[in-house]
Amino acid sequence: MPHRVYSLNGQGLSPPFYSGSRGREQSRALPTVTCSLSSPRARTPCGRGSLPSCSLLLGSFHGSALQPGVKEECGMIARPKCGSFFFQASSCPQSLMSIVKADPRFGKLFRFHVPVLMWARHFTKETRDRLKERSVPYGWQGLSDTAIASTLHLLNDSANSWLFDKTRFPEGCIRCAVVGNGGILNGSRQGMEIDAHDFVFRLNGAVIKGFEDDVGTKTSFYGFTVNTMKNSLIAYGEYGFTQIPQSKDLRYIFIPSDIRDYVMLKSAILGSRVQEGYDKGDDPRTYFGPEASAKKFKLLHSDFIHYLTVRFLRSEIINTQYGYLYITGALMLLTALHTCDQVSAYGFITDNYRKFSDHYYERKKKPLVFYANHDMLLEAELWKSLHRAGIMKLYQR
Repeated sequence: MPHRVYSLNGQGLSPPFYSGSRGREQSRALPTVTCSLSSPRARTPCGRGSLPSCSLLLGSFHGSALQPGVKEECGMIARPKCGSFFFQASSCPQSLMSIVKADPRFGKLFRFHVPVLMWARHFTKETRDRLKERSVPYGWQGLSDTAIASTLHLLNDSANSWLFDKTRFPEGCIRCAVVGNGGILNGSRQGMEIDAHDFVFRLNGAVIKGFEDDVGTKTSFYGFTVNTMKNSLIAYGEYGFTQIPQSKDLRYIFIPSDIRDYVMLKSAILGSRVQEGYDKGDDPRTYFGPEASAKKFKLLHSDFIHYLTVRFLRSEIINTQYGYLYITGALMLLTALHTCDQVSAYGFITDNYRKFSDHYYERKKKPLVFYANHDMLLEAELWKSLHRAGIMKLYQR
């Protein structure tokens, strides 16, 4: 039986954890645990089949409030009668939505009417009461109503309800590239192909300078939590990641992992320093540039994250007291799969991951490190299955 070390100190698409105050994070020693792995074969997108069996999964990002089923109600599986968001149907004749609906397996998993983004019209008593029953990022349990309300009320433009306006593409298909940070991209020369897409998603330590031929230069969306953003700036600064992407047309996708994400988002929109909490004193313009506009920022819906985890990223780790830590890259790729017509994924885990370094920008090869509270093999099987079904294109070599 093979063994691998599961660590909390960094992996592929998520940086190490740090602790500190007012943005001055300090590195700390983190535990590892050796787990016995059963064969990764016979997996399914829902996490059934062979799974890592660890006597102890160390560390957690949040507790799990997931239940076996998904209650489909207004706001969770949003329908037009809910009036809580704008659903834009695609006019693309080759949209992945049509492929999904025809697929016997994925047609039962995808729910395209689940609201992807959260904005002002979602702050209703019904939504508040429901989300208060689930912990972050799946809900608002233990979070301040005032902090959440003051943030959501600033996301009051219809542009906050969708990633992009599909009416701008009346006769064409929206093609998206989601670029992870996996070592498979080093020497890939995929840069021109990536930049040829209509929209390009990047995340965390998205190093571009010096790797333009491999990863391109275009960035349409940058996805993160405040924690992963700050940790990326610390952990990957030596590789040239000293500033998250900035440009006039770039949009930022906040993942609501904690109250600090709501607080930072509010300050970013207002163009003022953070007034409270862990990041008190931070100037968001340092990260996002001087253009402070609600239209520049997007916020993933807690119901959407809950739905993705239950249906696509469901691992036995979910049911442990240590919780399940989703990977930023997985959320960004699944977000694209629910909004774009055609999706290509670059820099994500593949079957031959041992051939490549953890990240494409590392000067010396480093092995991929598996987290105790990540299920990377489940994700690898999911991406492979979606590729085989023709729902997305997974870059492999």
